[in-house]
Amino acid sequence: GSMTFETPMLWATGFIFVFTMGGFTGLICAIAPIDIQVQDTYYVVAHFHYVLVAGSLFALFAGAYYWLPKWTGHMYSEFIGKLHFWCSIVFFNITFFPMHFLGLAGMPRRIPDYALQFTDFNAIATVGAFGFGLSQLIFLVAVIKCVRGGEKAAAKPWEGAHGLEWTVPSPAPHHTFETPPVVK
Repeated sequence: GSMTFETPMLWATGFIFVFTMGGFTGLICAIAPIDIQVQDTYYVVAHFHYVLVAGSLFALFAGAYYWLPKWTGHMYSEFIGKLHFWCSIVFFNITFFPMHFLGLAGMPRRIPDYALQFTDFNAIATVGAFGFGLSQLIFLVAVIKCVRGGEKAAAKPWEGAHGLEWTVPSPAPHHTFETPPVVK
């Protein structure tokens, strides 16, 4: 089979991309002379968020979109799911990518005010942060529309989904198996 890019797969590949970018910035932090320069700067903030936010949120969204049809019994809107992904990945990068440049320019983290030369990149990062935060409302819309109804989800909505959980209707009924199932 070939890979298809439904919403859960987009989030999974987005996770790999952003997490890898964070890993590359971690390699830079591992070089001692450079680490002395970027220690306690916005470079470390950017690195941390590329690894942590991607490592948690992107993977959680992949799992949520994958299991949403099984949990609710209805398919979510693929358009809304993809819109959520693309808005999130774009605004995430608009938020945190400029922080690398701020850190390399010497902007320290944990300060109440910053020098004027850092204004432009901070303004870009602020716009990105608001956009990233607002794009999470798209997920809320997707979940609400999915819970309220929509296209009925099949017991096995994903090609390649194997296991007992995919043999029962969506959503799974209470007392799913009256007798223990035979696992081969």
